[in-house]
Amino acid sequence: MADPREGVTPDGLIVTGARRDRVPSAYEPVLAYVLGRVPPEVSVHVYGSVANGTATEPTSDVDLLTIGLPAADASALGAEASAAFDRVCRGVEIAAASADDYAGEGDEAYGNRVFLHHYCAHLAGPDPGEALPGFPADARAARGFNGDIERALRRWRTAFGRDDPSDLSRRIARKSLLALAGLVSVHDGTWTTDRFAAAARWSEIEPTLAPQLARLRTLCDSGGASADETAALLAAGGVIESIATRFAAEIGLWRP
Repeated sequence: MADPREGVTPDGLIVTGARRDRVPSAYEPVLAYVLGRVPPEVSVHVYGSVANGTATEPTSDVDLLTIGLPAADASALGAEASAAFDRVCRGVEIAAASADDYAGEGDEAYGNRVFLHHYCAHLAGPDPGEALPGFPADARAARGFNGDIERALRRWRTAFGRDDPSDLSRRIARKSLLALAGLVSVHDGTWTTDRFAAAARWSEIEPTLAPQLARLRTLCDSGGASADETAALLAAGGVIESIATRFAAEIGLWRP
């Protein structure tokens, strides 16, 4: 669900609704379960609809970010918590990052810092986001979030024929519309990560893409596309290439 508090402050900084005290009480047992199984030196944050208070049980995911937890441990704990709380949430997804993911001046690290500061609510362990400043709602932030869109397109084309087209098409739709939200943010001088609102707005900017963008919206949460439709999405000159090309021209891509 879209964050109704997401936007831009009067001085041009990103603002969101992610705060620890906005976590709905229904999800507190889930968080307690996970925190009780994570070493104290690991940084744990919640993000997404649970963090901004818009989650609804039992259809929302509980999305957690850990810094310092091995990826295999994060995956196993997420599966365990998902099974334990299947009546409360659709699943518990635990991302695993390291301190190095937030260091340096590269676009990816910058985007990680923006996400940590503005979209994550700290739960336990060290809080590396506490000392970070507010970040401007600008092309650099948009590039930090989705400057890998061209890399993703190449990866999806490689995965086609190997991955299940239904799952692949959902991944394509969600990432591409998130990149489109960055385009809308820069084009309109605003800030949004709302995929559906971005698709609607870009359909006004490029009406010829409106039918394809409407389909991408559907694919985000539907059963996914057939192999033929997924191939069409990934084709040269198709809607995904159009988004990636426009993003590269107006915002830029991550440097190699």
